[in-house]
Amino acid sequence: MSAPLVQLEDVAYHYPGSQQPVFEHLDFSIGAGEFVALVGGSGVGKSTVLRNVAGLIQPSGGVIHTPARPGRGTRPSAFVFQDTRLLPWRRLRANVGYGLSGLGLSRAQREARVDEVLELIGMADFGDRWPHEISGGQAQRVGLARALAVRPNILLMDEPFSAVDALTRARLQDELLSIWQRLGMAVLFVTHDIQEAAYLAQRVCVLRGAPARIVFDEAVSVGHPRERESTDLQAFAARVAHAL
Repeated sequence: MSAPLVQLEDVAYHYPGSQQPVFEHLDFSIGAGEFVALVGGSGVGKSTVLRNVAGLIQPSGGVIHTPARPGRGTRPSAFVFQDTRLLPWRRLRANVGYGLSGLGLSRAQREARVDEVLELIGMADFGDRWPHEISGGQAQRVGLARALAVRPNILLMDEPFSAVDALTRARLQDELLSIWQRLGMAVLFVTHDIQEAAYLAQRVCVLRGAPARIVFDEAVSVGHPRERESTDLQAFAARVAHAL
């Protein structure tokens, strides 16, 4: 594996007012450019792990080493949520460019960055539309574009495709893989869907228990590109399911 970009060392987190941690003794890392899926049941703390890595909340114990700000015009990490959180009073271009404020870019540079990521997600002609004028799948693409616009070292994704239909979900998964391979940023992808994790990730970690811990952390032996129904991939998915 490549040198760690993010490293969690003995990390624990208590919800405010709770005596028992939601998770504890988390030890895992993500290499530069690596795609890692974090799988677990509802309420086990997957999204809380993401928020800790993003710095939105602080762990109750342990240490999280994250990348320093890599330079002007970038952020160390960017978040893609399950609900797209597009601002309804802003057109799509303004939504995509929202995270570029405060990065020291000129207006022309910000506009060029927005053009670049809208082209990347296949929505170059949609910039002047309002959020209510696009589909759920298109809204997820815009949420992804907003994250990519800040050129993060690591993309943090919280079940981003769970609210769309199966056909759209498969298409978005393939588009995400293409973008990841093209841009080379690391991805930490939270999902409860074992098949999705096995298809997308280079490595799958399973979070389980109360308090939760990492009980499975293995590389997917099948390289990209993958066939969803391949025997080897299904065998790996079955091992993940067993760990859950």
